Amino acid sequence: MTQELILVAHGTRNPQGLATITEIASAVAEQVGAVRTAFVDVLGPNPREVLENTASSVVVVPAFLASGYHVNTDLPARVAESGHACVTITPALGPDSVLAGIMHARLLDVGWSPGDAVVMAAAGSSDPAARRELTQAAALLGTLVGEVHLGFVATGAPSVADIVRRLRRSGRRVFIASYLLAPGVFHTKLGQCGAYAVTEPLGAHPDLVALLAHRFRAPVGLGWSSCH
Repeated sequence: MTQELILVAHGTRNPQGLATITEIASAVAEQVGAVRTAFVDVLGPNPREVLENTASSVVVVPAFLASGYHVNTDLPARVAESGHACVTITPALGPDSVLAGIMHARLLDVGWSPGDAVVMAAAGSSDPAARRELTQAAALLGTLVGEVHLGFVATGAPSVADIVRRLRRSGRRVFIASYLLAPGVFHTKLGQCGAYAVTEPLGAHPDLVALLAHRFRAPVGLGWSSCH
């Protein structure tokens, strides 16, 4: 039986953000074959709708940087609603040293140098496990750039703006490493936090595309599965 591949993203009304998700899916498809896209919020189709039109076994890769509500609860619920007999959901993308490497490269792109302060900016989550994963992601970046301060732009404290404000009092340059997948409201807010510079989102970086492709190629035993 042919296996179908579905990339699941959050969803955004921001045209640049949507274009980024489309670019990522297209780049992954060049490595693994046809990839369909679904969204858990804001846009359609949602995973249930895609799965209802699919007879093959399915690998679903969530394009999320931490495993909060959408990955742990929302996505499995939509899969269950579809009634599909064989769906494997891989884990979220982060934390991963690959993502830390991308953030490091993005920091160098905007002029960061050793000694400058770094704030890793994540959307945030009320899920304790997701918060631990974000802390681990910041630690991975810290192995490349030194001390990293974790801040949140949507959910949780401390906020990115508060950390930047505090660090600027020391007279150091403060750089924000965007731990976001695509442009949108959250990334726009980072530009208003008073940092010396803000990196671009992770986007369709070749290393992120390769990480997603690996999830599609080797999904068995990595995450949730309804296959028997």
